[in-house]
Amino acid sequence: MTLDPVHVDGIAALASRVSDAVDERDHTELAERAFEEFLDPLYDDGVVLEPVDELARRAVPAEDIALEGSPFETRHGLDAGTINPTTFENGLVLDVSQAAMASVPSDLDLHRRRTIVMTVHTNDETVTVADDGWTTDDEEYARQRVLRAPRVDRYEQTVVHALALYRAESEHALEQANAVEDLLVLDGPLYPTGLLQWVERDPALERLIIEEQEFTGVIENYLRLVERFVERGVPLIGFVKNTTSKAITQTLREKTGSPWVDDAAFFRRALAPRDDRSEALTFTTWFRSRVGTDGLLADGEFAGGPFGGDRALGDGAYELTFFVIYDPREDLIYRVEAPYAFTRDPATRERLTRHALSAVATERGPPLAVGKADDLARISRDGKRALRRRIEHAFDTEHRRGYNDKRWGQAASAQPE
Repeated sequence: MTLDPVHVDGIAALASRVSDAVDERDHTELAERAFEEFLDPLYDDGVVLEPVDELARRAVPAEDIALEGSPFETRHGLDAGTINPTTFENGLVLDVSQAAMASVPSDLDLHRRRTIVMTVHTNDETVTVADDGWTTDDEEYARQRVLRAPRVDRYEQTVVHALALYRAESEHALEQANAVEDLLVLDGPLYPTGLLQWVERDPALERLIIEEQEFTGVIENYLRLVERFVERGVPLIGFVKNTTSKAITQTLREKTGSPWVDDAAFFRRALAPRDDRSEALTFTTWFRSRVGTDGLLADGEFAGGPFGGDRALGDGAYELTFFVIYDPREDLIYRVEAPYAFTRDPATRERLTRHALSAVATERGPPLAVGKADDLARISRDGKRALRRRIEHAFDTEHRRGYNDKRWGQAASAQPE
């Protein structure tokens, strides 16, 4: 049953009661004032955010920066895709992830390489999950492994999804690191934010990533990845397309009564050009960040979190830094992350900034290397169906159907909790 026109009109009337009380210009001015007055630095029981250099908002014509091209001769992107967590009638919950790396210019041999991880959760003591370590397939172009997820009483889908995704991504990045000559761009955050958020989400999940080897090993992988690239002098960044962080706005709310639902909404207001016809990309300075989960993997004077300890690199090298880009052509916000080990150097910081701006201007979205990696790692809907059928046959069982399967057909797939 659809909404009748009379219902649409009624809902629009309800919305007008809200919109009449909201002045977008006030929000823009408040965001600009909050940016200028509270981010240099931002305090919350100490400094949690501060500019790497002078606090600033800048703009560059999209067409001009696109014509400049990237300052990096070769670029590599990395991404991982999953079939989404699936529950079977025999009680098993599993997910499968494959990670791939792409390069610009293309390297077909590299593009063929995959790291595949299957994670399995079961509360049945009689079920054996044989982890024989890494094995190879596809003429040794594919590395694959099956892992048993730590037993939990809830969040089973969340656990198997995160373990498969982040293990595949981090292992593939480490395995193929030497193929990267100039720049590696991760599709998503620099660190496994989805795991780190467990510290704030639930004590049972927090215990997993602090105590269970399956997850502590994943986090160590990302720290070793930073070390590997610092040792080689090759920059490493994360390109975040959909940032959902609320850490900055929650801190600002106590100081300004900020109305923004999340950090992306705040930066969109702070960076929005006053000229609606502008096609200039606007962007912030780089920030050193310990706000929210960003501080969990920081070292040196900012250590003390659950993942602190002796590290190969010191002087804040692991600390997360970022800057934000606003593209008015698409009305989209992007967050670019990098370890402080790279952004502390002004020349490297400038090159990373120019690369990200040029890529967004040219692609109207993520850098080309990231887009190519996304295409390689993505598991299609048909591929997910085929994999589930093969797994059902191997288990001699069926995946547990829900009402959405009946309503939407076999295309419906389980989603993380």
